[in-house]
Amino acid sequence: MQMPDGLPAEIDLSRPSAARVYDYFLGGAHNFEIDRQLAEQIAGMTPNLAATMRAGRDFLRRAVRVLLENGIDQFLDIGSGIPTVGNVHEVAQGANPKARVVYVDIDPVAVAHSRELLAGNELTGVIHGDLREPERILAEARELGLLDFNRPLGILLAGVVHFVGDTDRPGEILRTLRSAAAPGSYLVISHSTFEDQPQEMLDAQRLSARTDTEITLRSRAEVTGFFGDWTILEPGVVHMPLWRPDAPSDVDANPERFGAFGGVARYDEHPG
Repeated sequence: MQMPDGLPAEIDLSRPSAARVYDYFLGGAHNFEIDRQLAEQIAGMTPNLAATMRAGRDFLRRAVRVLLENGIDQFLDIGSGIPTVGNVHEVAQGANPKARVVYVDIDPVAVAHSRELLAGNELTGVIHGDLREPERILAEARELGLLDFNRPLGILLAGVVHFVGDTDRPGEILRTLRSAAAPGSYLVISHSTFEDQPQEMLDAQRLSARTDTEITLRSRAEVTGFFGDWTILEPGVVHMPLWRPDAPSDVDANPERFGAFGGVARYDEHPG
């Protein structure tokens, strides 16, 4: 693929990128041979992984629609990845043309492609940031001037917290993000899990150690804890296809096979 204008010269294309592997599984075009090789190796071990990635994107779209229905018109999407069809700004601005979205990703390739794609869309912004530095993300988001942190906000953490190891204290990171939000805000999380998973899925997850962003699998209880004292919406923290499906027929016979939990919570009052 052709490198986009403005792509940093220091990008290491000798190592696969989790964001580009994800883009490949979603059917995107913003990936390289090194990423496709790892993706095919993972797919050989877990043939349904592409479906798992799509299930994660579908969960995010459903969650964003629920937030829009509840009056949210601004979103902070951390770990947004490389732009593919059905991104948050497309869903949000399709329902509310005035909706504002700030994308954040650690991968400079993802950031470069995002900026290229969103050029001319004045209601979107892109930050090159690391979830492990939430204060810096929040500061840069404020500097962009697109989000009003005094109003309800949708904080989206779809498939990203599992890239933060336990030594980086993800609970504290989530507490920092929650504390920056106004009452009425929402938090969306999807997170890979070891619960109910066959060994081949766990083996495939371990291949993530070959990328710069190794995955940490966590339990339902651990994922639930990331919402703090916010009110978790029904049906709770569940396997992703079970979270408010558009139709009963959309639910897979074995929803646990997608290997991740999803949930949404609302900030009703300041946690005590």
